[in-house]
Amino acid sequence: MKEYRKIKAIISGGGTGGHIFPAISIANMLKDFNPENEILFVGAEGRMEMEKVPAAGYEIVGLPVAGLQRKLTLSNLALPFKVIRSVRMAKKLIREFKPDVAVGVGGYASAPLLWAASRLGVPTLIQEQNGFAGLTNKILGKKAESICVEYEGMERFFPADRIILSGNPIRKEIVPATEEMKKEALEFYSLDPSRRHLFIVGGSLGSATLNNAMKKWITDGCPGGEGMEVLWQCGKYYKPSVDAFMKEAAEKGLGGECLRHIIHSDFIKRMDLAYAAADVVISRSGASSISELCAAHKASIFVPSPNVTEDHQTHNAMALVRKDAGMIVKDAEAQEKLMETACALIDNSEKIALMEKNISALAKRDAAETIVKEVYRILG
Repeated sequence: MKEYRKIKAIISGGGTGGHIFPAISIANMLKDFNPENEILFVGAEGRMEMEKVPAAGYEIVGLPVAGLQRKLTLSNLALPFKVIRSVRMAKKLIREFKPDVAVGVGGYASAPLLWAASRLGVPTLIQEQNGFAGLTNKILGKKAESICVEYEGMERFFPADRIILSGNPIRKEIVPATEEMKKEALEFYSLDPSRRHLFIVGGSLGSATLNNAMKKWITDGCPGGEGMEVLWQCGKYYKPSVDAFMKEAAEKGLGGECLRHIIHSDFIKRMDLAYAAADVVISRSGASSISELCAAHKASIFVPSPNVTEDHQTHNAMALVRKDAGMIVKDAEAQEKLMETACALIDNSEKIALMEKNISALAKRDAAETIVKEVYRILG
């Protein structure tokens, strides 16, 4: 790699792992380009980035900004004041840190930080992860020097001459599984090598829809689950209720023999091994999740969350479904159809092989490098 000069960068955003892990990937790549690069993260107070970013070895400052609640609540009345305070704090941070560039990855903190940066003459770069840009990024994109995207056709939202088709940065350890890696994965999660394996992941915060679909399937006696094992990430928030359900299911004999082959956990520490163990994955269709599944070459069933801006998770999933690189089950139909669909797919090795081939063609493993090169390009 050629030599790159030392720079100072602010990376803003977070809220979910889908924003945080790409941000950390960009920071790590900035350090790869020049170990002396200085990086400051800016997140939202009380959100998970305030824990995950320091764990990755980076400094982070929290802003009091929050999102608009869909329901009429008192917290919405305080929102304008939080935004104004956040913008003032962002300007102060920029004046003190003196960054060469500001990178926004989405999430509450991106808007006030990037707006303040552009007002103070700091070049900005947006990393738009989804196939349908939200209102905030569409506004910020008018002033950004560069917009790095995952999907084609984003000229609908941003100036075409500033769009870079970079892909979404993912964790380096997410790779197609080798036989050795799969063996390690089965041992790590205490899975039976003679069985087929389904991995259910509801995102970093968990998913009530996926959890309820699993509960119904178990209550109904796990139809179609013979010879299958399930690794089920239920989320920290939902773990107590899932624990209680599983205990009751065992006491009442729900799920029969199948119940012994379901492992549930609040958080998956080794996503690389969870993907490696899986024959089929059930997932929400956040941008980072899709990018990781492409990189891992996994046959996947997507259940788009309806609680997102502009229904962008459906747009994300359909980009794969149209290429026979994924399947989709609507959130409202998940309890009735999801596990039936999964059990049918896991028994269809030809369909799995086709989906793995098609999704692998969509993987973009060098996204973080492309984005960092773009950072240096806009800095001249």
